[in-house]
Formats: sequence, C-alpha cells, structure tokens
Amino acid sequence: MLPIAGYADRLSVRPGETIAFKVSSQLATDYNARLVRVISGDANPVGPGIKEDKVAAPFAGRHASRNQPIHQGSYARIDSGVDFTGAPGLTFMATIWPTTPDLKRRQGIVSAYEPNVRLGFALAIGEDGSAEALLGATRVKTRVPMESRHWYRVWARWDEASRTLSVGQTALAHGVPVGPLAEASMTVDPTSSQMPPPSMPWIIGALGGEPVRGHFNGKIEAPAIYTKALDKAGLITAGEGRNVDGLVARWDFARAIPTTRIVDAGPARHHGHLVNLPARAMTGANWTGREMCFRHTPQEYGAIHFHDDDLYDCGWSTDFTWTVPDDLRSGVYAVRLEGKDAEGRTAEDNIPFFVLPPKNLRTADVCVLMSTYTYTVYHNHARPEAKTEKWRKEWTSQAKAWGAYPANAYDHPEYGFSTYNFHSDGSGICHASWLRPMLTMRSGYITYPDASIRGSGLRHFPADTHLIAWLEARGTAYDVITDEELDREGLDLLKPYRVVMTGAHPEYHTGAMLDALQAYRDDGGRLIYLGGNGFYWKVARHKELPGAIEIRRGEGGIRAWAAEAGEYYNAFDGEYGGLWRRNGRPPQHLAGVGFTAQGNFVGSNYRMKPEARKSRASWILAGLEGDTFGAHGLSGHGAAGFELDRADHRLGTPSHALVLASSEGHKPDAPWVLVPEEYLTHLTTWPGLKPEALIRADMTFFEAANNGAVFATGSITFCGSLPSNNFKNDCSTLIGNVLDKFLDPNAEFPMPPTAKGAV
Repeated sequence: MLPIAGYADRLSVRPGETIAFKVSSQLATDYNARLVRVISGDANPVGPGIKEDKVAAPFAGRHASRNQPIHQGSYARIDSGVDFTGAPGLTFMATIWPTTPDLKRRQGIVSAYEPNVRLGFALAIGEDGSAEALLGATRVKTRVPMESRHWYRVWARWDEASRTLSVGQTALAHGVPVGPLAEASMTVDPTSSQMPPPSMPWIIGALGGEPVRGHFNGKIEAPAIYTKALDKAGLITAGEGRNVDGLVARWDFARAIPTTRIVDAGPARHHGHLVNLPARAMTGANWTGREMCFRHTPQEYGAIHFHDDDLYDCGWSTDFTWTVPDDLRSGVYAVRLEGKDAEGRTAEDNIPFFVLPPKNLRTADVCVLMSTYTYTVYHNHARPEAKTEKWRKEWTSQAKAWGAYPANAYDHPEYGFSTYNFHSDGSGICHASWLRPMLTMRSGYITYPDASIRGSGLRHFPADTHLIAWLEARGTAYDVITDEELDREGLDLLKPYRVVMTGAHPEYHTGAMLDALQAYRDDGGRLIYLGGNGFYWKVARHKELPGAIEIRRGEGGIRAWAAEAGEYYNAFDGEYGGLWRRNGRPPQHLAGVGFTAQGNFVGSNYRMKPEARKSRASWILAGLEGDTFGAHGLSGHGAAGFELDRADHRLGTPSHALVLASSEGHKPDAPWVLVPEEYLTHLTTWPGLKPEALIRADMTFFEAANNGAVFATGSITFCGSLPSNNFKNDCSTLIGNVLDKFLDPNAEFPMPPTAKGAV
C-alpha cells in the first residue's frame, strides 16, 4: 500500500452538505490535511503547472496516522444460526465454472468453516485443482484436476453413522452430467470431527475466516446445503433442482439480480447478501443461447461470477468530515494529505472532489459538466505498457522531474483496477466504484510520459483542468456540475444555464444523462462539446450501492475486453449494455459527431473547409489567420488527436449541421485505426468510404430547436491546446468566440431553411 492514500464517500457535494474523508496512513508521524481549490492539475512546467488556491477548512491541520486494511475478494455471506448437532450427516453441493483451478491454493465454494482454527465443514477446490471436502482438520479430495471454464457439479458429504467424509465432481454439458464421475472418501477418527457451530456464518465463494479468505474465481450456481449425506440418487435429484429430504437451503442466484441479496428458495429462507460486488446476470450451466437477456429466461442465468480481486468499498473508517459553507464558490476542490515516513521522506496524496452551487440556484451562466462516471470507469487503469522497464523508467523520471503525482496505478493492485483491466482469472472487470483511492483521478497524474517534455500526457480529470484553467484565465464565471447529479436530477439540473460545456472525454453515460442533455439542447440550451469519443458507452448505476457503476462490453466498440456470449445485459438495470450506437443512440444524435478513429497519444491540426468563412457560422473563425489551426498543445502536441469524432448524417448528424474544419496529418505510423463498428469487412467500411477518409475530427456547429445550438470539436486532445502561449492562441480564440456568442442573451440561432425537421 501507498504510505498515505485516501478517498471520499462522494465525488460531489453542495453547500450545506457533508463529505467524509477516509485515510490510510502508514507514516511514522501524524499527517497534515488541508483544503485547496484546483485551478490546474497539470504539473508540466511548460504549461500552467499545478495551480491551487488555499481554502480555509475546520479539518485543516494534523491527524493521527493509522493503517486501514483492504480486503479484496467477493463472496456471499449468510448468517445462518442453524445447529447441525445431531444431524445424520451434511452435504454441501454446487454447480461451478472454475476459472483458476490451477491457482495452487484452496478456493472455497460453499463453507461453514474457520480456517484459522480448522473448525467446520466446507466444499472447496484444493491446491491441486480438484474438488475437496474439509471437516475440521481433515480433508479429502478427488485428485482429478478440473479444467478452466468448464462446468462441473461438485459436492462434499459427511455421514455421521459411518464417520465417512467424501467428495465428488462430475463434468456437465448443458447442465447434464456427462462424467466421468470422480469421488474419494475416508473414515474420520471420532475425536477429529469438528462440525460448524450455529454462530458460524455460511460463506459462498470463499472459505471463511475473519477476514474472509480463500476466495473462489469463477461462476457458482445453485449452491445447496442438506442435513444428510446424499446418496447417488439424491445427488442426481438435487442436482436437477428437485426437492430432496434434508434440504436446509438452496440459493437461486437468478432471483433479485439487481440487488446485493441472494435468495434461498428452500423452506427456511436463509437469505444472504453479497460482499464486494461479484458479477450477476451470468449464464448458467444450462444456458441454451436461445435468449440473450436474463429477464427473459431467468432460469438460465442462475450463476454469479466471483473474483478474488473484486473490490467495491475499502470500508475504511472516516478520519474527518467537512460541511460545505453556504457561501463557497462552485468549483474543483481537493484535500491535500502530507506527512513523513520513517526515513524522513515526504509522502503525499490529493483527493479531488467537486462543489456544486446550491440546489436550484445557479451562480453563473456557464456550467462545466465534469465526467465523474468516466473518471470512475477508468480509475486505476493499469496500462499494459507499464510492464516494460523503458516505459516505467521514463514515467518515473518525468513524474519526479515535474513534481507530479508519484504513484502509478499499475504498481498498486490493492486498490482495485479499472474496467479497462482484467481480473486475476482473465475475465474483464465490469464494475467500478469511487469508494477506494482513485490514483488516476489525482492532480498531476501522468498517463502518457512524453520524452520531448512538451506534452503533459494527461487524461480524464487532470486533463479536464485545462478547461478549468482556461476559464479562470479569461475570467469567465462558471459553475461545476457532475454526472452524478445529471443522472439523478436530469433536465432540472441543466435548465438554468445558458451554456453547458463538457471536458475532453465524456465517454460513459446512462440513458437518463443523455435524455437530460438532449432535452436541454432542444429546450434552447447551448452545448459545447470539447472532446472526442464522447457519449459512447452505456453504463448502469446500482440502485442500492452508492458509487457503483456497471459496464458490459458487448458487441462492437473499441474494447479492452469482450463480454461472454449471453452476458451483454446489465445486471444493475436489466437493459442491454454496450455501445450507445448499438442501442440506437449514436453520439451524432446528440452532439453532431461521434467516435470514428483512434491512434497513439499524438495530435495534429485542423484545416478549415473552403466554405467555412462564408458560412452562417463564420463568426466562430473570427480572428484566426490562415486556413489551419491547432498545431500545438499539451495533449499530444496538437488540438486534433488520439481519439477523433466525425459527422455522419446516417448516424444522426443534422442535415443542416456545418462542418467548419476537419483534422489532417494523421500519419500511418501513429498508428491510426477505425473503431470496429465502422468496418464491414477488411476491405469495406459501414459508410462505404476508404478507412483513411474516416480518420478525422470534424469541428461541427448546428442550430437546435428553441434557439438552441451545439458546437463540437471532435477531438480528445483539443482542451490541451487551450493553455498554449499562456492561453493566447488560435484554439483559445475560437472557443472564446463560441462561448461569448452562446452566452449572449440576444444571440439568435434560427434553424436554417435547409434543416429537414427537428434535430
């Protein structure tokens, strides 16, 4: 763990509301905490540098250091209260799809067991990858290793009369045993039997203990407990889901999928709850493929995928809280933590968060929508290039030279990785949460080290402070809002503002968020989209757990991983996941442009269209000299780069939209690739054009209903060009033209005669 790290219980807060900060410090002395207002989170000395204003806060000062542990791994817990004393036997059974049977450590499947004192009964996968039964200190296993990602029925039995402990496993095909059957048994000495006491909880997906350990990797379906040693006929009947004498509990994971509850379909209703958010709505052993949605055939989605590195909430205790003063200005804030380790070296962390204006009250005509869902989905992204010594040396050297954030997410799996990474079992991470230290969401965090020391290599939160710094430099008043409030409050949040601005990469959205933005636009709002690859992926929020976000990387899209067949629907809301384009809402519908191509973190310039200066939007280009602009910047050294959006009428770009400029110079050695959904074959594309013609950013403007308007840059790196030459540059001039016009209460944006119906 880092010497000091922390997180807040929320990412956004309003005046009068309270935010809680949780800190784990392994420092030799107390640590110091202070509050700052963030102006710039870019440590690059060629740019604005880290700029922060001090803010008085009651919590400022010294706090006692304490180490707060992290317990990764998901499981289900049932506080049973059942006394097995006097029972003729005991059987634990389940259907499983193990993903790391070769892990060479014990993985609990169904257990009432305390491994520290070797007390209780458990069904597990042993160190050799075979099914294992444990009774107190005694264990027996089949010694037939299971294969990864294959279905098995497994069981552990205790027969009190014969004092026999046995274990078995059999392979399944479409939920039916296909053998061969592997079993093993042994007679247990009467003095060594240690049945679980009534106070011991039942654990599914781990072995037990405090803290729980022995986590299982893979899917578990239909776990059950019987107070008898089932014979072969009983095992078959129980495995088919039919009632068998002695049933204590049989959990149906197809029920209550959007919740953290697990439902016992047995007579005593021993319901339980899930810890650390394993993946639900997973295909079971009997999945036929005839239906792709768990709501249609719930009986085929009775599995939960557990992982030994799942982490929803670190669960740390609160170190201090802060209630936002009524008169505090809306903006970006952070708590700075600092202290000394045992060798006297300084260790620090910063915890950014966002202060909104009071509810139903705007304090400026402009609001900046901070993409907190995107920050959360990406947070703690362990980049694959970080495996190489050359890249790590360059990253560390640059961070040290700049005084940038010193920790790389790749080195700290203990805080949980992002949904752009894989679990330890090779499955894609589909859940994100902000209730843990978010290393990549830190002022000064470098994503891409730049050997030329000109570009800053920032993404997401620190990159979006380029826009904040630009607004501050030009003296434009603004409020800050976040995705959380947009999802919850909808149009009411946006309606008071004359202009809504996005940052560089507003990629992840719920349906409620898109509804609100579209309603705002069509109600006369003015939207400035300053990014690329925006409004791309569909996400869902958990109805019970704050901060939990789900992404299913289904068919299409540039994906870090691909969801398993049949697992494209979100468990959190039951809706089809994946791309918004696959859900009938391409980004062009809202902003006029949508994701088309990606390259390395390299930028280029825009070239104006010949007709742009004579168009009805020529005012946007006022003050620009020549036909090209944007060949500079702190993000990839160019305003148009990395991820690009283009206009396309078939995908929703309004017929009257103007493409004022398009990027150029995207060299093939970047390399540049089209997003997969643009390809039909290796020779043909969806629009029918050559691939190179689709690798471009289209700077677009169009009028919307009720005097609304939309301007889009179509590039992730654009905001990084705003600070060039102390904010005096062509990109700054251009965005200043747009913002000033959009803010003008007398400005009119009539739909032109060429418009074909409403946007």
